[in-house]
Amino acid sequence: MRVFITGATGFAGSHLVDRLLADGHEVAALVHAATSHQELPAHPRIRPVDGDLLDPAAMIAALAEARPDIVFHLAGQAYPARSWDDPALTMAVNAGGTANILRAAATFGRPRVVIVTSAEIYGVLGREAMPLTEETIARPRHPYGVSKLAAGELAHVYWERYGLPVVEARPFNHIGPRQARGFVVPDFAAQLAAIRLGRQDAVMRVGNLAPERDFTDVRDVAAAYLRLAEVGRPGEAYLICSGRSVSVRQLLETLIDLAGVSVDVQTDAARLNPSDTPCLYGSNAKIAADTGWRPTISLRQSLADALADWEARLLAEVAPA
Repeated sequence: MRVFITGATGFAGSHLVDRLLADGHEVAALVHAATSHQELPAHPRIRPVDGDLLDPAAMIAALAEARPDIVFHLAGQAYPARSWDDPALTMAVNAGGTANILRAAATFGRPRVVIVTSAEIYGVLGREAMPLTEETIARPRHPYGVSKLAAGELAHVYWERYGLPVVEARPFNHIGPRQARGFVVPDFAAQLAAIRLGRQDAVMRVGNLAPERDFTDVRDVAAAYLRLAEVGRPGEAYLICSGRSVSVRQLLETLIDLAGVSVDVQTDAARLNPSDTPCLYGSNAKIAADTGWRPTISLRQSLADALADWEARLLAEVAPA
């Protein structure tokens, strides 16, 4: 099949591209020079398409050229904290960019579309509300969450008005190789890799270790996106999650064990988030029932691969003269 993807060089997007190419699909990947910081893989079945999510005419032209059977929309502003610095841009990219993709898809060819939003739409909820489901009322607590909620609502109305076969994917935290710093696992893994290589003192600087979150391997998340494209019900939203909570402390302890080093764990006030939700996890019952998808990669394997990825990155860096 012909596939059009945005966010192909991002964390989840790069793993989805790997899966698509392995399955024999032809991939057209949207590239925006100002925001794409990685290269696409060198492969005869992947083709870059220049364009800007915020340019509706460019998106229509891009889909007209690619003639896709499936569209995956993963691109966007991915950092909740950063959304406070420029809320208007976050809304423009995440909601406006989604609107432009949906309009282009409805205008040309009506391919199946998977719009990726986020479990961050739910906001702060008590433990008694867990596990979250697709029916849980969304109350986002930052502009990022609002932007993703708007993107999901747009997907639903494009199905209702135009019959566009669009599915909304709502992933929880995903982890594994290639994740950038700014998230808990790569921040821990990068420090431990540096300690193991003798490039950092054996001191781990951490924030709040008590919160519990729902973590799924990024490769399982990519597999879920593909299953939703294949058999997800149009107009529906699906949570992508493990279905259980894991504390940040458990992540850290497992990574330290995998690294095989002794460290001094110190709380860094700059890393503390006073608005941390104590516990957040979801139910994957709906996606399992509709598509057969379930996570297959263990938490320990995900963490081991993340640690190995960061060690490889540090070894590849040119040592200062």
